[in-house]
Amino acid sequence: MSKDGIVTEQETKAYYRRVVAMAFLDILLVLLSVFIGLWVRFDFTISHIPKVYIGKGVSYSIVISIITITLYYFRGLYKGIWRLAGVFEGIRIVSTYIILLPIYYILARFIDTCRIPLSSAFIAYFLSFFFCVALRYGYRGFRHIMAYRNISEDAENVLIIGSGQAAAEVIKDIRLGKRSEYKVCALIDDSEVKIGRELEGIKIVGNRHYIPEAVKKYDIDRILFCITNISSKNRSEILNICKDTGCKLQTVPGLFQLYSGEIVTKLRDVEITDLLERDEIQVNNEEIIDALNGKVVLVSGAGGSIGSELARQIASAGPSKLVLFDIYENSIYDLQQELIRTYPSLVLDVLIADMTDEARVRDILQEYKPDIIYHAAAHKHVPLMEVSPNEAIKNNVSGTYILAEEAAKVGVKKFLLISTDKAVNPTNIMGASKRLCEMIIQMMDKKHKDTVYMAVRFGNVLGSNGSVVPLFKKQIAEGGPVTVTHKDIIRYFMTIPEAVSLVLQASYYAKGGEIFVLDMGEPVKIDEMARNLIKLSGLRPDIDIKIAYTGLRPGEKLYEELLMDEEGMVKTDNNLIYVGHPIEMDYTTFEDKLINIMKAAKNNDDNIRELVKELVDTYIYKPAKLIREKEGVVS
Repeated sequence: MSKDGIVTEQETKAYYRRVVAMAFLDILLVLLSVFIGLWVRFDFTISHIPKVYIGKGVSYSIVISIITITLYYFRGLYKGIWRLAGVFEGIRIVSTYIILLPIYYILARFIDTCRIPLSSAFIAYFLSFFFCVALRYGYRGFRHIMAYRNISEDAENVLIIGSGQAAAEVIKDIRLGKRSEYKVCALIDDSEVKIGRELEGIKIVGNRHYIPEAVKKYDIDRILFCITNISSKNRSEILNICKDTGCKLQTVPGLFQLYSGEIVTKLRDVEITDLLERDEIQVNNEEIIDALNGKVVLVSGAGGSIGSELARQIASAGPSKLVLFDIYENSIYDLQQELIRTYPSLVLDVLIADMTDEARVRDILQEYKPDIIYHAAAHKHVPLMEVSPNEAIKNNVSGTYILAEEAAKVGVKKFLLISTDKAVNPTNIMGASKRLCEMIIQMMDKKHKDTVYMAVRFGNVLGSNGSVVPLFKKQIAEGGPVTVTHKDIIRYFMTIPEAVSLVLQASYYAKGGEIFVLDMGEPVKIDEMARNLIKLSGLRPDIDIKIAYTGLRPGEKLYEELLMDEEGMVKTDNNLIYVGHPIEMDYTTFEDKLINIMKAAKNNDDNIRELVKELVDTYIYKPAKLIREKEGVVS
């Protein structure tokens, strides 16, 4: 099959050659079964067979072989992959021979040219059934026997977790490879009634608590997690046991994917997300689809981790038009090509634009007049913004102010800002700039009554650009060290699709001015995450891969908060989405001071932090000189 999933002409010809060869063998076996039936009937002596039955036997065998092969074809006996033959193929054979039984009888009893002894016909019938089964399942058995001889001398010893259908399919696929690089040694299953039994000839040696002992006993190199239907808590507990063995750890895809090609090639490394002790977050997709279907939706910062996932999920909801814009062309180009392939009927416009360019933003909004705006564009790297604080204000604050103001002028119905937990009691300019953005949203909601403004605040997302997981993986691949700023630092984590799904649902709940807060679950120690990633790679922390503690970076906290004390917190209909109450303030005075801050940032004012502190009184910062010295920047 070609890379784009289209069956080639060469593959089609190869398939028909196999069908013709199989049919030819079947015809020979049907003919043979008829003559064996006559031979058995007449005392196992060819000379005892009357000449009249030899002629009629030829006619009978020709007719029955044509009928049999025709039935084989229409019953799908030439469509199966016989090296993987199972119960379903057996049912096809049995049902085909139930249909053939009366045909064997009628030909032998009532058709004069084909009339042979009924005993010979029934012997031929059962022999034909036996040959059909033997030919097909014999091939599978032969492949299994040969598989034991084809194990590579340096094959890895494998322990499989699970003894269900997924485990069975993985074992078959490993065995049926031309030269297997894996040798399955044992199985693990928590079901006490299964322990001591076998699956595909492999013994189930114990439950999850026996994993460390099994690894030592069988000298295991690799563990394959082959359970597809399991709670996240149980998955996490088992994988945590596995990761401490020092073995390479992989998992199968969903069960429905196991039948679409070579299974071993679909095995993936266990990710840090597999260790999260919570089920995947569920949202009400119908609400989201109803809110976005047929709407013109604009996403700023669409090339980023959050912006691109927003674009994917919005595209699936069927908007009348999706407008994406970003200042960086490479990432948004890749997203554009992906969406064109995945949603060919989507009306998609992709624009390169700087959201701090007021005239450009005005032209875009006046041209497209979006119903909904998701504003994800922002500078978000804390250490970089500490060195260049004016850039944080220019991009994050001025960009948000311009986009939000122009949105009201063209009648945008809803405007949603992507915010961060770093906006709460900020200790860095990036967090302070995002807190200003939240305040802008609340001000705009008071100022423009026809547009619903809101913000969604959440913590770190696993796998996003600049997050610790890709960095740790790169450092592990390079042999270390893995750098952690502080042994006790903790963060809240969520997967990108989960966070974006909740963002979309939060926009459905908005009435105006809210700051929605996502329940991020329990916080995770970054040091523990780094160690887990090293173990998942089959390596040992502090031995194979060193961990270096580099100290907190400028503006970095040991822990992040999701809500300020004065905001309070109220649940929405979704138990994972909360609403923080807007903080009362003089919005006219706020806007005047905000404009001064934006002007100061444009002029690269060295006192920008002091000006921000006047509006964000919870902002705690170090003097600019100390920060530059810490980062090795000479003024």
